[in-house]
Amino acid sequence: MSESPWGPLDRLVALSDTLAGAWGARARACTTIGTERAILRLCGVNGVDRSGRPLAGEVAERYLAGHHDRLGAGILLPFAMAMLEYDMGAQDVALDAASGAIDLMLEEDLLRTPHQRARAEIEARRLVAAAFDRIDANRTARRELLDVLGESPQPWFGSTLSAPALDIGRGEALRLIDAGADLIRIAIPAGRELVASIGEAGSGLGSGADRAGPGAPLGPPRDRFSSGAHRFPGDDAPAGSQRGLAELRRIVDEAGAERRRYVRLATIGPALSAPEQAVVAAFERVDVVDVDPIVEIVGEGVDPDRALADHAFAHRLLRRAGATVLIGAGPLVVAPDLARGRPSEPATRAGSALALQLLSAALARADGLSDEQIVVGAMPGWLLEERDPTIQAIAQVALRRALFPVNGLAFDEPPASTASEGWPFVFAAAVPGSEPTALVLRRAEPERVRQVGEATRAASRVGREVSSAFGARPLHGPALAHARAVVAAAQSLLERLSDEGWQAVLGAAVGPSDRYLLAHDTVAERSDDFDPLSLEQPTVRGA
Repeated sequence: MSESPWGPLDRLVALSDTLAGAWGARARACTTIGTERAILRLCGVNGVDRSGRPLAGEVAERYLAGHHDRLGAGILLPFAMAMLEYDMGAQDVALDAASGAIDLMLEEDLLRTPHQRARAEIEARRLVAAAFDRIDANRTARRELLDVLGESPQPWFGSTLSAPALDIGRGEALRLIDAGADLIRIAIPAGRELVASIGEAGSGLGSGADRAGPGAPLGPPRDRFSSGAHRFPGDDAPAGSQRGLAELRRIVDEAGAERRRYVRLATIGPALSAPEQAVVAAFERVDVVDVDPIVEIVGEGVDPDRALADHAFAHRLLRRAGATVLIGAGPLVVAPDLARGRPSEPATRAGSALALQLLSAALARADGLSDEQIVVGAMPGWLLEERDPTIQAIAQVALRRALFPVNGLAFDEPPASTASEGWPFVFAAAVPGSEPTALVLRRAEPERVRQVGEATRAASRVGREVSSAFGARPLHGPALAHARAVVAAAQSLLERLSDEGWQAVLGAAVGPSDRYLLAHDTVAERSDDFDPLSLEQPTVRGA
C-alpha cells in the first residue's frame, strides 16, 4: 500500500491482521453450543422433535446439560457412535436422543475404547464427507447456472424481503425479480437460544434488529432453520427457515431462467445464528451471507469468545460453499466516550467503525476466506445523522477503497428516518471512485422497487462515468481533514484493542462483571483433537 496523505493506512492493516491472527487462532480452537447444533445439522439432523422443538438444539442441550467439559469434547463422535450401535440414521438417532430413549453419555463411555473410537471417527468422517459432497454440488450448480444464464453487471441491485412468512414471501420474491432485483435478501428470525439469553440478561437485541431489517421479529422461539417437518398454521413457515430458503431458491432459479439472468439469494441473521446460518447457506445455495462477529460483540452484546468461535466455524464452511460474505461498514461505538464523560466526535465514531470493520475482514481472511469472497460496507448507515454527511461519505468511501483495494464495496441503505431521505443523493455523490462496487441494497415499497432500482443503476452508471472522466481525485478541505481524523481514531482504537482487549470497546462489560454478556457460558476450548471440518477444503472463488 503506497504512502497515503490521510495517515498510516499500512499501520491500520498491520494492527488488524495481528489481532485477527491471535484471536482467530484461539477461536478456531474452540467450539460453542451453536457450533455443535450446526454440526448435527451438517450431518443430517433437521426439523423438530416429537414435541415441536428444534431437533438439533434439543439433542445438543440434552447431551450437554450444563456440563462444560462435554461441550469441549463435542457431540459428533458420541452421535456417530450411537448411529453405529443402534444401526439407525442420523434423524432417527436424533429423535430418540431428544426424547431420552438414547443416552449419548453411554456412547461417550464407549469412545474410551480405541477400537470403538476408531469406528466412530470413520462414521463421523463419512457423515461430514456426505455433507461436503452436497455443498460441493451446490457450488458447482451455482457456477454452471452462472455460465448458462449469465448475470447482471455489477453493482447488483438488491432488496430485503419484507414478508416474514413463506406463503407471502413467494409472491414478493417474484415481484422483486420482475422489478429488476439482482439479489433478494432474507432476514433470519431469532432462535430459541437468543430469545432465552435475552430473557436471562434482561436485554434487548441492540443494533441487531435494525441490521436484520424488516421481517426479522424475535418470536416465537421456533427453529429458524426448520426443514419443513413441522407445518406452521396456514403453511406460513418463516421465509428464513431452511424450508423457506429451499423453496425460495427454487422459485428464484425458475424466475431467473425465464429472464435469462442469475438472481442471488442473501441472508442476514441475528446474534448467535452464524454457524447454523452457514450450514443452511451451504445446503440451500445461498449466495451472499451477512455475518459479522464484531457487530454481534459490540452492537448486540454477545460474549467475544462465543462470537469469534461461532464465526470461525461459519467462515470455514462458507469458504467451502463458495459463498460471498458481506461485512458491514462497522458498528457504532459510543460507550467508551460516554464512560469517560465526554461526547463522541464524528471522526471518532467513524474511525472506530472503520477499525472494527478492518478487524472483521481480517478475521474472515484468517479463517481462509479469499478477498474475492469478502464484500465490505462502503459507509455506515448512521452517517446520515451526522453534520455534512456527504463530505464524510466521500471521505469514508475513499478510505475504504484504499484499505480494501480488491474487495467489492456494498452500499446498504439504512432504515427509514427523516435523515435517511437524503441517502440516495449521498450515495450518488460518494459512488464515483468506489469501483468495484459489488452491491447496492435499497429499501422500497413493493410498488416502487422498479423505480428505485432504475434510479440506483443510473446513479452507479453516472458515478462510473464521472470516475472515467476525472480519474482518481485527491480529497481536499473538510473531506481531507475528516479522513485524517478518521485514520487517527482508527489507529488509536486498534492500539487500545491490542493493549486492553475488548475493554477498549465494551468497557466494564468485560472482566469480573462480564456475566451479562450474552452466551458467556456457551463456548469452550476443544478438548478433543477430532476436527469435524478437517477434510480437505478446496480453494474457491467468490460467488
